[in-house]
Amino acid sequence: MVPFSFGGHALLALPQGALFWPERRALLVADLHFEKASWFAGRGQMLPPYDSIATLADLTALVMATGAREVWCLGDSFHDSDGCARLPQRAQDMLRTMTDTTRWTWITGNHDPAILDRCGGEVVDEVVVDGLMLRHEADRAETRPELSGHFHPKLRLRVRGKSVARRCFVATATKLILPAFGSLTGGLDVDHPEIVRAVGVGAEAMVPVADRMLRFPVAA
Repeated sequence: MVPFSFGGHALLALPQGALFWPERRALLVADLHFEKASWFAGRGQMLPPYDSIATLADLTALVMATGAREVWCLGDSFHDSDGCARLPQRAQDMLRTMTDTTRWTWITGNHDPAILDRCGGEVVDEVVVDGLMLRHEADRAETRPELSGHFHPKLRLRVRGKSVARRCFVATATKLILPAFGSLTGGLDVDHPEIVRAVGVGAEAMVPVADRMLRFPVAA
């Protein structure tokens, strides 16, 4: 975990694409997209049906490793609002174990705007926590420090003649976009016009590696 400061709070960036907030013992993740594979399967595009289990296994490991008492999911936790109903029993059991033992909050996203509380936890549209605005999609007009997801940012680099892509955080002084945590998610390049429009100029891509943070300017 790599320490950094945002909005007057000490946070830790995890290489898995999550944030840990030590003061609150809170874990923050974005864009889990549970049951994305089954959504596509229902429309004739067959994908391996293991995405939810894989994502939940990774999330369970982080909750245990950090000792998180709170979990904040920044939207698009399910690929659609009926995704919880399609979770296989094993996945439901894994999820309910976490929602039963932590203060768990689902923030609604564009994929799951009508998410129902069927797997535990509380559902909100957005919320301010100790001065930090938590929402799914960054609001260009927001002046308070804001944490969000939605864009699945990725940094692409040329390394020894090869293109390498890594999920990353995108940060300015007042905005911090988390990468997608889900196992079956794509991503937008950090300099995509939609990301630049959302965060404004002066952004940087942040990639936590071992005990240090790699930072790269985002071209506006």
